[in-house]
Amino acid sequence: MIKNIVSGIKAYFGAFSLISKLKLWKYFAIPMLISFVTAIVIFGSAYGLSDNVGRFISKIWIWDWGKETFSTISNFIGGLIIIVIGLILFKHIIMALSAPFMSPVSEKIEAHFSGNVPHSHRNTTFMQQLWRGIKINGRNLIMELLLTIPILFLKFIPVINIFSTILLFLVQAYYAGFGNMDYTLERHFQYKQSVQFVRKHRGLAIGNGIIFMLCLLVPIIGVILVLPLSVTAASVKTVDALNLKPTTANA
Repeated sequence: MIKNIVSGIKAYFGAFSLISKLKLWKYFAIPMLISFVTAIVIFGSAYGLSDNVGRFISKIWIWDWGKETFSTISNFIGGLIIIVIGLILFKHIIMALSAPFMSPVSEKIEAHFSGNVPHSHRNTTFMQQLWRGIKINGRNLIMELLLTIPILFLKFIPVINIFSTILLFLVQAYYAGFGNMDYTLERHFQYKQSVQFVRKHRGLAIGNGIIFMLCLLVPIIGVILVLPLSVTAASVKTVDALNLKPTTANA
């Protein structure tokens, strides 16, 4: 799996040049706008809620001794919870709403590497692509929250909280990569088959998602460019994993 994670990361290195070569930037205009607006709404709301969550958690400690220390920890945990949930909501919202615009991008990348003409597999409409994006990302949102909440509770345990941070990041990365890979998979597989395919190639999903999550740490620019770069990189590796890329293809 480590090899696939590295492979998923390396795919980003040629993303800019591939986007320019295939003239894909025009497809990213609306998704970039969606990313920017969604980031403002979600993270703006999260900033105002972090203190409230911290105060709520601090009420668990009913004793006077150590209350100040627990309140400090609670404020930190509260802020972390809001940030994590904000990131989860952000990525699934933008990936779901951008599905109809990202599918043509992955389709052109697939045609470039495999030689297949557009719509040579499953011919889906704008609304079908949107519904598929909502369905996949809705499912992933629920699964990610179910995994994230127990991991967040580990933050209260010394030493273990260090490893829980890494685990939390990898979980977020996996589901980010999952969504990016599905823009290609939707033309080849039904819903359940796509889930099975990503599980089999979870290393590629994690590798793609790692850079996706790191992009979000770059103010403004990262939020705007995260979809173009991650979707392009994911499409290249997904086509490769589907064994659609001939050995003679020129990138």
